[in-house]
Amino acid sequence: MSIIEVKVPQLSESVAEATLLQWKKKVGDAVAVDEILIEIETDKVVLEVPAPSAGVLTEISVSDGGTVAAEQDGGPFFQDVWRAMRDIPAGTTISYAQLAARAGRPRAIRAAGTACASNLLAPFVPCHRVLRSDGAIGGYAYGLAVKDALLAHEGPRA
Repeated sequence: MSIIEVKVPQLSESVAEATLLQWKKKVGDAVAVDEILIEIETDKVVLEVPAPSAGVLTEISVSDGGTVAAEQDGGPFFQDVWRAMRDIPAGTTISYAQLAARAGRPRAIRAAGTACASNLLAPFVPCHRVLRSDGAIGGYAYGLAVKDALLAHEGPRA
């Protein structure tokens, strides 16, 4: 078995920190692909972090109850778009055009949509709060029913 590295997803800027609730494995344990390794809690959600590949857990650098940081790979524009999404308050929505403008490139509407589609950290980076300019729900990697349910859970749309 190979050594695996678990990276915690990037937390939204509206989340100051997250607490590592519990490790599901201990050092030396074998781990299967997508097996849940840890639970992380923010003031908004509890996130289960799966193993990215099979291997052996060799080191635990943050103990239960510790705080964690996170990250998501992407170019400068994607980082700007994801940062702009994290600034959308719960219970409100914006259009892809507004998102592109907030990210500093108002004409890059399709690129903003691509950044939404490339976001691996929903709901920490809340791409579900971005709608089409005509008010239609648009797309969502987890399905439109999930996007609609998240929006309904968060409250009225602006």
